[in-house]
Amino acid sequence: MTDYIIVEQPSAHPGVQLIRFNRPEKKNAITRAMYRTMADALKAADADPAIRAIAFLGTEGCFSSGNDLNDFLAAAVGGGGLEQEILDFLYALVKAEKPVVSGVDGLAIGIGTTIHFHCDLTIASSRSQFRTPFVDLALVPEAGSSLVAPRLMGHQRAFAMLAAGEAFSAAEAKEAGLIWKVVEPGEVDAMTLTTAARLAAKPPQALRIARDLVRGDRDEIIARIDEEARHFSARLKSAEARAAFEAFMRR
Repeated sequence: MTDYIIVEQPSAHPGVQLIRFNRPEKKNAITRAMYRTMADALKAADADPAIRAIAFLGTEGCFSSGNDLNDFLAAAVGGGGLEQEILDFLYALVKAEKPVVSGVDGLAIGIGTTIHFHCDLTIASSRSQFRTPFVDLALVPEAGSSLVAPRLMGHQRAFAMLAAGEAFSAAEAKEAGLIWKVVEPGEVDAMTLTTAARLAAKPPQALRIARDLVRGDRDEIIARIDEEARHFSARLKSAEARAAFEAFMRR
């Protein structure tokens, strides 16, 4: 299962820890075990002084299609809530002490989109698409996106993404401030790793202070993640969500 997440330090990019989704046959849908692996990798990166930047990548044509809906369906049927593995990953991402860079090629759905609200720089290919169909699945926004997105994008674009479930092209995501650069598909991996390596080469203490000043209070984001999780867990137990999951799985 851990092969679905590759964690490595590329020799060509010293100081960078790469976390790569590697489940292309399922469009990099994220399972509980994958969340656990990523949370552990983020915590290990913070504890290792040799690692000075973190990079997230997916596979060709897909960053991530979001949470594995089989897990959600199991929660809906069994009356469970949002898994602790997901929350542990989100906490680790928000609290990460090293700069985080992400690279997107193709699909970025659900948390495949909201993860980038917590990245410092995101590079996306011109064919990328960002979408959060939470309400379509009778759910609510997660990962603190209901707090961060309106601040970053303004109310109307945040509502279009998080409530209306509208898809954003790479160009639209860049205009909205969700991503930093748009490149050609074959350039995403190299640009992401090179960008992370440039950050890793900077004076680490000065960079950390600058990053903390730019990012601001993280406790507020953690509190919103917890508030969203309470609503999310309640929605998972609803008949409305169960019907939406079952309809999706029948497609």
